Amino acid sequence: MAERKIKCVLDEKALHTVTLDPDKCVGCVTCMKRCPTEAIRVRGGKASVAYERCIGCGECVRLCRHHAKLPAHDSWDTLGDFRYKIVLPPPSLYGQFNNLEDIDIVLNGLLALGFDEVYEVGQAAEYITDATRALMQYGGIEKPIISTACPAIVELIMMRYHNLAGHLLNTLAPVDAAAKLAREAAIARGIPEEDIGVYFISPCPAKVFALKMGLGVEKPYVDRVLSVSDAYMRLVPAMAALTDIKKLSRMSGTGLSWGISRGEANATEELKTIAADGIEQCVAILEALEDGGMQDINFIELNACVSGCVGGVMNVENPFVARSRLAYLTRKLKNAPNRMDDIGKTADYFLWEHDPTVKDVFKLDDNRLAAMAKLMEMDAIYETLPKVDCGLCGAPSCSAFAEDLVNGVVPAGTKCARLEQQ
Repeated sequence: MAERKIKCVLDEKALHTVTLDPDKCVGCVTCMKRCPTEAIRVRGGKASVAYERCIGCGECVRLCRHHAKLPAHDSWDTLGDFRYKIVLPPPSLYGQFNNLEDIDIVLNGLLALGFDEVYEVGQAAEYITDATRALMQYGGIEKPIISTACPAIVELIMMRYHNLAGHLLNTLAPVDAAAKLAREAAIARGIPEEDIGVYFISPCPAKVFALKMGLGVEKPYVDRVLSVSDAYMRLVPAMAALTDIKKLSRMSGTGLSWGISRGEANATEELKTIAADGIEQCVAILEALEDGGMQDINFIELNACVSGCVGGVMNVENPFVARSRLAYLTRKLKNAPNRMDDIGKTADYFLWEHDPTVKDVFKLDDNRLAAMAKLMEMDAIYETLPKVDCGLCGAPSCSAFAEDLVNGVVPAGTKCARLEQQ
């Protein structure tokens, strides 16, 4: 097989998943206070992001009333980069359209926009579901097993909950599985590999980053990542102009339900499962799990976005409306779920190619003794602070301000803004 050339259209800054428009930022600290990893600071009246701590959850984008935070993704102009274009629509895409009765209308609309082939991520999700059942029975993963479908959750665990890494389900994300299968099938049909471009339509910035960087894979299987919002604006007129609807969809309600919270958990057919959505609820579950709780649970599905992928910040529809629409469409799909046997694959085909790397972004120093000394210094500084986490200092909490002082992020001797006001 020819060596694939990986071209990253997004620049290095954009690969941080979220960029800031300084002209729109007013330094209101709303994003800073809600970031789950305390990656944001406000200095000089403008927000800034410590990108090594960013998990791409999109909370800052969702909460910014001034639209100063922008999720990064590839431009629609990149459709000219490849001769043969394969598009991967996610299950959440179908929830964006009002009065949609037939998924094939969306798929035909994508072909009308210039794509040569459509491969549903929901179909690949059904193969992942099948692989998950096998791994839960024979895979030897620590229970409760934690879903890895949400890359923001995987990033969070690799940053803050290292002890839970052994609980992660070591399967490819459905989009990676879809891209892998679609690319291999196109090559088998005689299409030159260098001509093939695989495009994913993403509902969130976390998936953009994961696909560009290759979470769990040796090389990214997806070449370009577009946004649902961009696709939606083009699909609406394209779908309205269709005169012939070809039967293209191969997924069942099982794959479609992955677009909403609990869809994956229900698909496992396990009785003892938990499904949580919204980053704060997910953090609460991870905290409880790290403390030794939930040992009677077999499978945990966590989605950083409210209601699941339909809540991604790159969507256009209210997540609860989109969730209702997906639930309706799921009930309409009566065909049986896809199985690995249908395509001659086993669970091994869908496993990670390598484990994600633990990220010590909260480590105070590489030297253990120096780190302990800094921790003691932090504690001493913290005891002098008001402990109200007001954010006036430009840090999200008093403990974060103490950490900034110890790490030299702010000049030594910087005083607490709240105490200075008093």
